[in-house]
Amino acid sequence: MDHIFPNPRFASDEGLLAYGGDLSPNRLLKAYSKGIFPWYNADDPILWWSPNPRLVLYPDSFKLSQSFRRRLRNNAFRVHFDRDFPSVIAHSSQASRKGQSGNTWITPQIIEAYTTLYEMGFAHSVEAYDEEDRLLGGLYGISMGGGFFGESMFSLAKDGSKIALKGLSDVLLREGFDFIDCQLPTEHLQSIGAQVLHRTIFLDELHATLQKGGKIGSWSDWNWEYGGD
Repeated sequence: MDHIFPNPRFASDEGLLAYGGDLSPNRLLKAYSKGIFPWYNADDPILWWSPNPRLVLYPDSFKLSQSFRRRLRNNAFRVHFDRDFPSVIAHSSQASRKGQSGNTWITPQIIEAYTTLYEMGFAHSVEAYDEEDRLLGGLYGISMGGGFFGESMFSLAKDGSKIALKGLSDVLLREGFDFIDCQLPTEHLQSIGAQVLHRTIFLDELHATLQKGGKIGSWSDWNWEYGGD
């Protein structure tokens, strides 16, 4: 029996499963292993969700529009991993996501919790730079088994987060990962290849991918480059 969270397979489509508790590393990792993530505003108790449907991007399914493909080909971009986690989560806290004006759910408590997971080798940042080493955008999330569980992204320049996500997809494909969990469906992510899955299918795929060892620890030795031909 799971004494921490209810079974997400029996949750409503909205997906709210529980409230309260804490953001300790053990609780967070337990949540992600069950397909559950925290999402709440600063004045709320901690709310735990597993919505139906779920949005997933498979690393080999990233769709490039002609304009984005041309942009990658004609400009030199680099994507690094775990180069500047504090900046990535700080920028993400100012970005707009999930219908909010600013990520009010990325509280100091969230930042502290995910920074701890970063130090433990479970949370990772992805940073996109131009040829002059200017930060364009990025994202962060959790890695377990063969899955990457995206939490938030940001852009400081055109296509900044998209470049970071493309780099992440390519590197995860190279490293044998199965999927990127994007949590909630959005038109933008679906336009670049993310697929809407019934929660039951997602949870089955999650269970399978957790059988993989994954890569716990720093990803700073991974990087990817584009364009500049």
